Amino acid sequence: MTDGHTGEVAGARPVRDEDAFDAGAVATWLRDNARDTTGLDVTPEVRQFSGGASNLTYLLRYPDRDLILRRPPAGQKAKGAHDMGREYRIQTQLAPVFPHVPTTIAMCDDPSVIGSEFYVMERLVGHIPRRELGVDLDREQVRALCTNVIDLLIDLHAVDPVAAGLDGLNRGDGYVGRQVSGWSDRYRKARVWNVGTFESVMRWLDENQPPDSGNCLIHNDFRFDNVVLDPDDPTRPIGLLDWEMATIGDPLMDLGGALAYWVQADDGRVFRGTRRQPTHLPGMMTRREVVDYYCDRTGRTLTDREWAFYEVFGLFRLAVIVAQIWYRYHHKQTTNPAFKHFGKLVILLEFRCRRLIRQAGR
Repeated sequence: MTDGHTGEVAGARPVRDEDAFDAGAVATWLRDNARDTTGLDVTPEVRQFSGGASNLTYLLRYPDRDLILRRPPAGQKAKGAHDMGREYRIQTQLAPVFPHVPTTIAMCDDPSVIGSEFYVMERLVGHIPRRELGVDLDREQVRALCTNVIDLLIDLHAVDPVAAGLDGLNRGDGYVGRQVSGWSDRYRKARVWNVGTFESVMRWLDENQPPDSGNCLIHNDFRFDNVVLDPDDPTRPIGLLDWEMATIGDPLMDLGGALAYWVQADDGRVFRGTRRQPTHLPGMMTRREVVDYYCDRTGRTLTDREWAFYEVFGLFRLAVIVAQIWYRYHHKQTTNPAFKHFGKLVILLEFRCRRLIRQAGR
């Protein structure tokens, strides 16, 4: 669903000065390069979505059409991160075999247009859950939503990468090991003096990594605020956003990364304060219930001790992402006030990882 152009778009706010670009230059470039130029004969109103903490996302509001523009942030970036061309190609090639991606419109690799590369896609019209669900669902409907969202991840893991033309993303066996070493290296490079070292966590991950559990297309940033819900049935996902980190790899690593964001109702007060999605609601599965559901649907068995590695890795990877953003904020490469407590979050995530490691050693 890509039509519908009335009313405010949730989360779209005035563009921050540091993230502004020349809307006229984008409008001109799109008229010359978009696959479908219908309705693009004027300069759009530009709004910025405030929820993203990695790539920057904007609403291009034309009189009869809404588009979405994605671009990388300013400041230091990890090598290989924020690759707009890669994200664009994955969505474009995935669309014919996985109908839950937005339709791509154009990719610009010329930084002279707005100062960086960017790509543009159609806006999927629907509701995106944030910290609060934002729609009125009873307990049974919340359970249906939860199940349908996990089914979306399972369906993605069942996609044939060859049929999608994405088998070139496959680097072969050793995905788990590459992830442990790669994210450990990223953390050491991003760490500033006022957060912990994570050395004991990184050592435990290195010493306890399992062999790859499989090899499939994974999203690598799967969470509720990357899911678009059907406006007529908000228990049903119609879209999955933010394909920046998608690749071919271990599905259990993808599940662990998803559950790093899964704050449930019986978590401690401090951890509940970090919640970014409505996984605390009555009817939502617990993290362990999600693991059991996933395993049942995919024919796997996974003990608590075996799951501990994926849970700790997911939290550690989240800590690295937060630390990279904290680095930019700490060095005044961004002034976004949403990031001012990210240093504390890195510390909290290290504490949680170490506690899970102690529990796994029992």
